[in-house]
Amino acid sequence: MRREMRGYAMSLNRVTRWGARAAWLTAVLLVAACNDSNVPKPPGPAQPPRPKTSMMPSLVTSAMAADAPNASAASSAASAPAPAAASTPSTASTPVSPAVAAPAASASPETIARGRYLARAADCAACHTSADGAPFAGGVPLKSPFGTFYGTNITPDKTNGIGGWTSDDFYRALHDGKAPDKPLYPAMPYTSYRQMSRADSDAIYAYLMSVKPAAVPNRPHSLSFPYNLRFGMRVWDWMFLKDTLPDASKGQSADWLRGRYLANALGHCAECHTPRGTFGQLDSAKPLGGASLARIAAPDLTPEALAARGWTVKDLQTFFGTGIAPQGSAFGEMYPVVHLSTQYLTPDDLRALSTYLLGDAPPAPRPLPDHPDTGKLMAGRNLYLAVCAGCHSADGTGKPHVAVSMLGNSTVRQKDPRNLIVTILDGIAPQKFPGLEAMQDMPGFDKRLTDAQIAELSNYLRVAYGGQAGDVNSEIVRQLRQK
Repeated sequence: MRREMRGYAMSLNRVTRWGARAAWLTAVLLVAACNDSNVPKPPGPAQPPRPKTSMMPSLVTSAMAADAPNASAASSAASAPAPAAASTPSTASTPVSPAVAAPAASASPETIARGRYLARAADCAACHTSADGAPFAGGVPLKSPFGTFYGTNITPDKTNGIGGWTSDDFYRALHDGKAPDKPLYPAMPYTSYRQMSRADSDAIYAYLMSVKPAAVPNRPHSLSFPYNLRFGMRVWDWMFLKDTLPDASKGQSADWLRGRYLANALGHCAECHTPRGTFGQLDSAKPLGGASLARIAAPDLTPEALAARGWTVKDLQTFFGTGIAPQGSAFGEMYPVVHLSTQYLTPDDLRALSTYLLGDAPPAPRPLPDHPDTGKLMAGRNLYLAVCAGCHSADGTGKPHVAVSMLGNSTVRQKDPRNLIVTILDGIAPQKFPGLEAMQDMPGFDKRLTDAQIAELSNYLRVAYGGQAGDVNSEIVRQLRQK
């Protein structure tokens, strides 16, 4: 109930037998962000898989250590944003320097610090640092219907990591989806990172070369045939790899232009929040228009949709910086995004990112109905008072350090009810946010409430606190419960 989750659509039309398989392959591979940057090595000791959607504070704690490079002098400038010149997206015509990269040891502390900042903005740790592993040593499992992908080792270890890569190699991986010896799956979101400037790519490379090498073998992806074949990626790139991404908002201000770079080139927001076409490509006609993955919905991030859920530039800035805003708190996929990435952005960059999403002329936030008609929803109200009001309060306004407000909650205000229903079914683990703020765990009610009861409760929440229609039925709940 606290915040929308992320995901994206995987839709396929009828094609040939092999074409259908390729379409499914590309759609699934694009789910995973940043997880296939080098050659898989023999697996290490078997570990129980952890779905990305269940990342807990332990992951956050482990990944935080990834931001402590060997070059201690870089710490003083860790929060410094990239220079303006480095914020210009690169294009297909951007030249790649033929010179071999200088040793990482020669990188200045300022460059390493800027690289650390950019690596945070690009959310590299989310897929490359496991809950109990060394920083950037890989191992994060990402499950899909076609098998499990594992984040790879991107430390400077020469055997298992990218210690043998030059800055040119690193740039080609981010820009073109090509490792030194193979094409990458679009699982590594080079479709977005392609917009990154060479200067910023080099800074991230310098930072990664400064972290402690980890001799951790890569776990091979566990994919069934034909999804374990890579050669089709060359065709996919030829068909779908673009030099730019379309915008959902309008603007020309310095904040809007910087925010575009942060959202598209670094934060790769489109990878989850833009629907997909037949072959898993981003639907350029619906940028940031929302998408779905299995049980959850990645919300629509267009200006109109954000305003319909009550978001303002100020509230978005607060949310990205702290994980909590009047519209709710980050949970699910957005929880590690805040902890590993957006909380480290400077105030200027937080403002720029928020400005880009809403545009230079943001639409006014839509108010909630003054007197919602809940007369026919008494069964849902009684359920709310029985199982929810103890934490969220009888009037839905929430309790500090316990539970967020349901009144105007962004998840409750989504047209798509799936995230609300799934949260009621599954619950939310305890959460800690930047500073001293925390929220208690929310229990799941999949064993306590029937499909009809969850539908009644969902309808009451949507009408009373979200200004939405009470159109949830038992069948919707049943389908989500079984997935």
